[in-house]
Amino acid sequence: MIVDLRVRKGEQPPWIVSDGLWQRIEPLLPTVERRQRYPGRKRLDDRKALCGILFVLYTAIPWEFLPQELGFGSGMTCWRRLRDWHHAGVWQRLHQLLLAELHAADKLDWSKAVIDSSHVRALKGGPKRDRARSTAARRAPSIM
Repeated sequence: MIVDLRVRKGEQPPWIVSDGLWQRIEPLLPTVERRQRYPGRKRLDDRKALCGILFVLYTAIPWEFLPQELGFGSGMTCWRRLRDWHHAGVWQRLHQLLLAELHAADKLDWSKAVIDSSHVRALKGGPKRDRARSTAARRAPSIM
């Protein structure tokens, strides 16, 4: 798959996080304290890691091919950060926050909403399925 990485004049690439979006995301991210003893290499800035994640998701390149020239860290660093943020529930909270903002601004069009069982649990279950009918002309002979 070939992805066109050209951007129109005056527009930001879609993987660059705007200041407004970053102000919403940053408070949701878990804080990681640097170890006092054996601190190791300084941690990559969260905003740069997010831009790297968005670049990989936008371009659909493998994580290991994230270009170092972009300054978003390594693909493995971005992948780990994505995993850690997922486990911390960052994406779910961000989704809820953005939905609440859109709802408050009356910008949600629920006429085109789709709900399926992967997002909404059926508490009472559905009807029991009937046994599948055979499509063969007649029953197969028994081997017993």
